[in-house]
Amino acid sequence: MEIEKSGLYLQNLTKKFGMIAAVDDISLHVEEGEFLTLLGPSGSGKTTTLMMVAGFELPTSGKIFIRGEDVMTVPPFERNIGMVFQNYALFPHMTVFNNIAFPLKMRKQSRDEISRRVARVLEIVKLPGFEFRLPKQLSGGQQQRVALARALVYDPPLLLMDEPLGALDKKLRDHMQIEIRNLQQELQITSLYVTHDQEEALTMSDRIAVFDQGKIQQVGRPDELYEKPENRFVADFIGESNFLEGRTTRVGNDHILVAVGDGSIEIQCPKIPGIKEKKEVQLSVRPEKIRFVEPSCDTPVKVEGVIEELIYSGEVTRYIVRIKSGDTINLKQQILHGVRSYKKGDRVFVGWSLEDARIL
Repeated sequence: MEIEKSGLYLQNLTKKFGMIAAVDDISLHVEEGEFLTLLGPSGSGKTTTLMMVAGFELPTSGKIFIRGEDVMTVPPFERNIGMVFQNYALFPHMTVFNNIAFPLKMRKQSRDEISRRVARVLEIVKLPGFEFRLPKQLSGGQQQRVALARALVYDPPLLLMDEPLGALDKKLRDHMQIEIRNLQQELQITSLYVTHDQEEALTMSDRIAVFDQGKIQQVGRPDELYEKPENRFVADFIGESNFLEGRTTRVGNDHILVAVGDGSIEIQCPKIPGIKEKKEVQLSVRPEKIRFVEPSCDTPVKVEGVIEELIYSGEVTRYIVRIKSGDTINLKQQILHGVRSYKKGDRVFVGWSLEDARIL
């Protein structure tokens, strides 16, 4: 990996606790001004990676470069990194002004410079006039903004955020996602964000690195990861997917036939490089890509089944359909005026476009 004097580079980074590799030989580049999210379940290695970048964890092996500088031997307080935690970590006895000014005082900035910078960053996070309040006098969202202001006040080259919205209720969390994203784009600050929330990652990120068992499973834009997952873990962890086990029976010029389950039905799929006949495969289809079709409908994929269950969830109805092979298919149908609804036990046909199926 060529190291440029911009952004963040992780090179063959490994962290072991005893015999367990919490982070296992990962390499990653966060470009200057990019918002990149580390996404994965608990214990996948994402927070350990963030802590190594911050300097709070010492890597077992590998390299970390910030704007071209190898920071492996640089202590945390000299890396000049902004960091926001889930619990805000504000000093309860200090005013908003003094909380934000604290890192500037540690850097021995002048009183006038501190006042100027604090006033500027309070404008950025939309909290002017809050200088003399204590943290206990603020809402959760306001406390989070103060924590963000403190991380930004000394213009760090890199901002690290470790599940900063985890303590907020859903409505406020959704609002703060947009606030943080807009602020990051305005300042163009290189940002590394950790979360286990797939929707949050999709909403906020330029790119996402999906972690599992200490390894990066896939890196890409949100739409790439959702539409073109490279393996079952990514397809299952980001959003929802139906998975059908099968075996390829015929490989054509532009499509593949897959015999699903007991082989009683065959489903067309897009051709992928290197696929051969009689190969065990998994077929992935997103629930929102599947629709009810008429028996006479001419569609590349049409499968007969019976509705086993339906679940109303406000915007959509979720149907679980048992198809002839014995597999179940989960599909979502928006609740719209004029759209036919179904009931448990109805015999139906479901289908999807050829390009909406993916072989893993």
